Amino acid sequence: MPDANKCIFCEIVSTNRVIDQGNKCFVVRDAFPVTKGHTLIIPKRHISDYFDTTDDEKAEIQNLLMKHRRLLLHCDETIKGFNIGINVGEVSGQTVFHVHVHLIPRRLGDVQNPRGGVRGVIPEKQQY
Repeated sequence: MPDANKCIFCEIVSTNRVIDQGNKCFVVRDAFPVTKGHTLIIPKRHISDYFDTTDDEKAEIQNLLMKHRRLLLHCDETIKGFNIGINVGEVSGQTVFHVHVHLIPRRLGDVQNPRGGVRGVIPEKQQY
């Protein structure tokens, strides 16, 4: 696991990619978006596991999720839903070992059949 000195998210906090921030977390658009408006909420503190975040960090993550959901809905009327995701650990698909929460806007027709949503992390379990 990389340390904070080599973490891409620790480096982002001081760049112009940051679109919003609080005392504990900051917000950026995903560099490799799943959909237009794909947003990341990231604690400023270098920590790899969501379950190790403090109550204050969790509260600020929640507040920023709600704020950016409202902003995205206000700016893009084609958004009809969202996926919110957190990968914890390599086996879940985590590739950057600094906590980050995905806020992914969804639009009608962006996939052929959205049924099952996040269950699609294991494709054969998505349709039930």
